[in-house]
Amino acid sequence: IARFIDPAAEFLYVPAGDVMKVAEETGAIPYDIPGAEYGHVGELCSFDAFLRLHGLTDPALQQLAVIVRGADTGRIDLAPQCAGLLAQSLGLSALYADDHAMLQQGMVMYDAYYAWLQRAQGESDPSPTAGT
Repeated sequence: IARFIDPAAEFLYVPAGDVMKVAEETGAIPYDIPGAEYGHVGELCSFDAFLRLHGLTDPALQQLAVIVRGADTGRIDLAPQCAGLLAQSLGLSALYADDHAMLQQGMVMYDAYYAWLQRAQGESDPSPTAGT
């Protein structure tokens, strides 16, 4: 969201049962809960909804959507990276009690996936000079 839709986006973390009420009170946009415009539809997840509703057609984002969808919906067979993203996400959740701190670390992780999808998929050497 912050990288491709709204760089000034602010994230509110509230109990799932309070999301719609808080959204109404604050003007926030709810997502990833039943009934939200940015939610799951069929086999698609909220990441897919953000791409679709904002016309984001970048091929790397579309590939990332498959990875996120698999991790988010438990269908880790969609791409080899789904299980890794799921493990990383659960690990971040275990490490950080502060949702905003977890978000900052998660953004680095998603940026790395995006960079890999854009320009490093064929590389096997993770050293900084690989591919230069």
